[in-house]
Amino acid sequence: MTFDVHQLDSFLLIGAAVTFLAVLAVRLSSGVGLPSLLVYLLMGVVLGESGFGIGFDDAELAHAIGFGALAIILAEGGLTTNWRDARPAMRMGVSLATVGVVVSVAVMAVGGHYLLGLSWELAILLGAICSPTDAAAVFSVLRVVPLPKRVTGALEAESGLNDAPTVVLVTLVASGAVGEHGFLGTTGIVVYELVVGIAFGFAAGLGGAWVMRRVALPSSGLYPIAVLCLTLIAYGGAAAVHGSGFAAVYVAALILGNADLPHRATTRSFVEGLAWLAQIGLFVMLGLLLSPGRLDWATVGIAIAAGCLLTIVARPLSVVISSVVRPMPWNELGFLSWAGLRGAVPIVLATIPLAEGVDGAGRLFDIVFVLVVLDTLLTGPTLPFAARVLRVARRSEPRGIEVEAAPLERVAADLLQITISPASQMHGVEVGELRLPPGANVSMIVRDGQAKVPERRTVLRHGDDLIIVTPRKHREATEQRLRQVSAGGRLAQWLGEDTSG
Repeated sequence: MTFDVHQLDSFLLIGAAVTFLAVLAVRLSSGVGLPSLLVYLLMGVVLGESGFGIGFDDAELAHAIGFGALAIILAEGGLTTNWRDARPAMRMGVSLATVGVVVSVAVMAVGGHYLLGLSWELAILLGAICSPTDAAAVFSVLRVVPLPKRVTGALEAESGLNDAPTVVLVTLVASGAVGEHGFLGTTGIVVYELVVGIAFGFAAGLGGAWVMRRVALPSSGLYPIAVLCLTLIAYGGAAAVHGSGFAAVYVAALILGNADLPHRATTRSFVEGLAWLAQIGLFVMLGLLLSPGRLDWATVGIAIAAGCLLTIVARPLSVVISSVVRPMPWNELGFLSWAGLRGAVPIVLATIPLAEGVDGAGRLFDIVFVLVVLDTLLTGPTLPFAARVLRVARRSEPRGIEVEAAPLERVAADLLQITISPASQMHGVEVGELRLPPGANVSMIVRDGQAKVPERRTVLRHGDDLIIVTPRKHREATEQRLRQVSAGGRLAQWLGEDTSG
């Protein structure tokens, strides 16, 4: 099959239009309290064979693209996780990602076989596929709900770490390796892959941080690319020696995201945007892979029953047993039980049996797809309500905020930065003598690496970095006034200095 420039034009047109609509859909989904993944999945279904007629049934390609997208999503999760907040809850998060997964798989496998009538192979696959949670799905509906650090930290750690063991388990079961190696052999393989993946993650994270602190790149835009490449090197390196690439990429990203590296804010913004793009492409592709014509009431019924078993029995039991290593109040355990929201990971994992040609894999994919949609529709919008009922939400809980252009858009303001050069006449001028336009003010001065909030009598010095907030309608006047003072000092307004040219 050839791919010419005309096909490229069509691909770019359709891809850009779908992506743009998906970006706009984020606003819609956040307004109604639903994770955006549902909108993206629906877009994929509408574009598919039952809608606009775009056919896509390549399970192996979906498997490969899904793993690549998950690697980027996990990298973003690690790079944006605050270790100081996550560390107190790390024991609980690790326990949920290991002990909790084992309990959930066991409950779902037994229930899937004896209650839902699935074969043992499909029942175990169903349990392993549905065990991992999705932080993006959970926090998309919790951005306005302040929670204790130990709760959010546990959810973040669990969602970042539980992908690795479930991916290994699903792959082993789907490929028939479990029957080959037995229970002990399979357990050994899982442990080996996790240990190797974590080791590669530590090596790439620590080594990469050491290099990045000592290399002066010519452009700030290169730093985010370099950091992302380091996390993907960890993924690829671990996978090359049959280790867990997902464990490696998350650990490496966690170390790099909390290291003192140049341009951290730029790096986080870059990977956040890339993760959004990966999520959009992933969910739309998974929606294309679904064939609504295959769905019947029996499949929907099994999905509903499996969802009830997962939500009411498996998840709460796994949370309670996991809490042995980190006792928590019952109301917080109850919220963790309800917040086990499923997202992209289970649907991506369901493509593994499809790619391996497992008997009944198509039906299993449909069951998982319906289960994820119903679970998200039920638990997603009710998470804020559950937090209030369980008295987990706390208004006084401090929350981190992102400082960027979006909040300033609401008040039509811009953020300016100016550095007082050695030749500037602004040296020796007091902040009050700048006489900026109405509404504009110097919010912060960074001097010798120390930030301070200035007063009107604060004297400016060479080398100072000034952070100035100005109404957008006065931005030009503010910049002109700063140029005047820089060229003529405090007497600029009387001397009529004009540097606009």
